[in-house]
Amino acid sequence: MPASSRPITPQQRRYDIILAAVVFVAGVVSAALSSISEIYGDEQAPLPLAIPYLVVLAAPLAFRRVWPAQVAIIVSVAYFVAVTFRIPELYAGNVAMFIALYTVGAWMRNRRAATVVRAVIIAGMFLWLIITMYRDAIDTAREEDVIAGAMSPFVAFMLLQVLLNVLYFAGAYYFGERAWNAAKQRAALEQRTADLEREREVTAAQAVALDRVRIARELHDVVAHHVSVMGVQAGAARVVIDADIEQAKRILSGIEASARDAIGELRNLLETLRSSDEDAADAASTLELADIADLVAAATDAGIPTTYDVIGDPRPVPPMVAVNLYRIAQESLTNVRRHAGAGATADVRLRYTDGTVELEVVNTGRRVLTTRAGLGQLGMRERAAASGGTIESGPRERGGWRVRVAIPLVSALAGASA
Repeated sequence: MPASSRPITPQQRRYDIILAAVVFVAGVVSAALSSISEIYGDEQAPLPLAIPYLVVLAAPLAFRRVWPAQVAIIVSVAYFVAVTFRIPELYAGNVAMFIALYTVGAWMRNRRAATVVRAVIIAGMFLWLIITMYRDAIDTAREEDVIAGAMSPFVAFMLLQVLLNVLYFAGAYYFGERAWNAAKQRAALEQRTADLEREREVTAAQAVALDRVRIARELHDVVAHHVSVMGVQAGAARVVIDADIEQAKRILSGIEASARDAIGELRNLLETLRSSDEDAADAASTLELADIADLVAAATDAGIPTTYDVIGDPRPVPPMVAVNLYRIAQESLTNVRRHAGAGATADVRLRYTDGTVELEVVNTGRRVLTTRAGLGQLGMRERAAASGGTIESGPRERGGWRVRVAIPLVSALAGASA
């Protein structure tokens, strides 16, 4: 299995193949020139041995990102063998080993193994350098002009070799680690970007879902209320049309008014959906808690005697809270007309306390044996939750239904300011 830390692109593979070819060609040129210059003197190995050496040295570089540790070991051993047997080529080997050590630090996934591989190679090279320096020191010990003085040319040359090797291996180690950290930070940034993109998509999907729920809730409240009123009034007109024409005309006028109100509210809803958030807030502010009295009057006109009481001193409430309470009262009275039965009555109370505003809608009528959570009940709970309040909705023991909503004014005002 590849030991690299991240996926390798086809372009990077092509670059590594080109790098291996360049190192091989450069090594051939370097070997030819080194052979002519006789860098090893009489101990120099035959030039043809440089070709297989350069193949072993350069070919693994084409796979340096796939198997960093193996490539570094092969290149280091090849370089060590070449220097030991005096093959006339130094410079391409130095470049290849630097690249191999750098790749271990920059690409190897197992960081502990990467450290061990580089440490072993560097320690082995320095051990070999010390042995070589000791052997050369013994060979030149008899030359008095070499060892004379506090800093002889030989000692200076050895110190220069040590310094160059320290810089060489330290550079390969440092740049490899720096490349690894840069790649790690880049990967983390890409991951954060991907997470943010996914979060943005989820947020957008949630916003669309919330908009769909809001549209469905508004349409239900507007259409269900006015259609139910028109249905009750149409039924009453059908009953009295033969006996009392004037009463039937008044009822039909009420149906006409309800139709106009429905069309007006639908138009406002559509305009709100087409407008910005600020415009939507302005459109919503057209409904106030005082408009609940109109709902009570419409319910009474539709044949459900309804009373309305305001308890406590009225105080300002956020526009959206007023709209939600209005819609809850509207849905509650609509349910009275639809389910309470003949002879039912309703009582609407709007109560102001020190820290809350409460709406309570109680009606008489049929006893409810089984409850079914419809869209209207769901919409009321959503409106109460959106205003930061609580809602109680359920049947009464003596028959009928009770809805009670309590909204803290402090949290509602803070939410409106936000």
